[in-house]
Amino acid sequence: MASPLPRSAIRRRTGLMAAALACALTAAPAAAAQPSRDAPRACGPQPALSRSVHHLVTHDRIAGAAVLVTDAGPDAPCARRTVTDGVADLRTGRPMNTTDRLRVGSVTKTFTATVVLQLAAERRLSLDAPVERYLPGLIRADGHDGRRITVRQLLQHTSGLPDYLEAPEWEHPERLRYRHFEPRRLVARALRLPRPPHTWHYATTNYLVAGLIVRAVTGHSPETEITRRIIAPLGLRDTYWPGDDTRIQGPHSHSYFTAQDGHRADGTAWNTTFGGVGGALVSTPADLTRFATALLTGRLLPAPQRAEMRRTVAADPDRLWPGARYGLGLISSPLSCGGTWWGHAGTVPGGHRALVATGPDGRTTAVALNEVPATLQAELDFLDVVDKALCEGPSTERTPA
Repeated sequence: MASPLPRSAIRRRTGLMAAALACALTAAPAAAAQPSRDAPRACGPQPALSRSVHHLVTHDRIAGAAVLVTDAGPDAPCARRTVTDGVADLRTGRPMNTTDRLRVGSVTKTFTATVVLQLAAERRLSLDAPVERYLPGLIRADGHDGRRITVRQLLQHTSGLPDYLEAPEWEHPERLRYRHFEPRRLVARALRLPRPPHTWHYATTNYLVAGLIVRAVTGHSPETEITRRIIAPLGLRDTYWPGDDTRIQGPHSHSYFTAQDGHRADGTAWNTTFGGVGGALVSTPADLTRFATALLTGRLLPAPQRAEMRRTVAADPDRLWPGARYGLGLISSPLSCGGTWWGHAGTVPGGHRALVATGPDGRTTAVALNEVPATLQAELDFLDVVDKALCEGPSTERTPA
């Protein structure tokens, strides 16, 4: 969760050695567009999207990939489409699907930013107030000063705070996978790290501090506020905070990572308290698309706060990707068919990778992988899936019931 772009891809860009590639899959099922159980108006497949997803599995050796695409409005020609490839469980060979739960990593940040902006709309906090106003003394170490960092800068990753996930102990996160972490201790660890070299620096530290501000302002944990304000009202029945539970409740895809010996290991069981409100949520593609649609159409925020959310700054392409910009908990990225998508990506060290994005016409897609792309090219192939999902027009031929 140090960045939506996996560290292996960042290292390739900076000339460092990346982790070994994962083992090849055996007899992965071919990609296929599948009709949704609850969408009688589902349409035919998107061939280019299917090929792009299949490429991720067969060429980039991702264990499994699933894509859900939904169109906006009651008059949309197609309601929803799914494309899946690979397996959700390497041991049993169960195929990947779009209904399984997964760890969504930094997509959690958009939920947190939304609650902060709701509190701003309620005049319970100010985006341009210093952190010190809400958390006296929290950021006062090694040249970091909460009196000079605003709430807006936290959400935008322009605070100058280091990312605790860049500490040396996180070079091998699997060694810490069953430990419990407290937000204040993680923030304190970040303050002992070297200052970031650039003005924009993606750091989960920022969102842990934002979560502490939510607690200070409301008197409730940020997890409670996110559940009360977003998860429950939207009926996101498959979205929840796992806490210290290392398991994923209910049907879920397993996740895989490359261990130190170069072999693929199962990383499904993991204590994600290290991510907190910056990356611990469990969800599904359907819940993510419902959340993104509600957010961007005004159900969760008034227009002024949505406008604030979309005020972006240039992001470091080595930490996201070329052309990406960052707002307040939202990423914008250009599309090959024109315009931009808005959303967020997320990664967890156990192997799940998620992304939700909405295009200019209101079409929304959620992509779920159960293995993190191991190379820069694989990451670009993952982004190509997003582009195809939002740009390719689906067939108007109806799929069989």
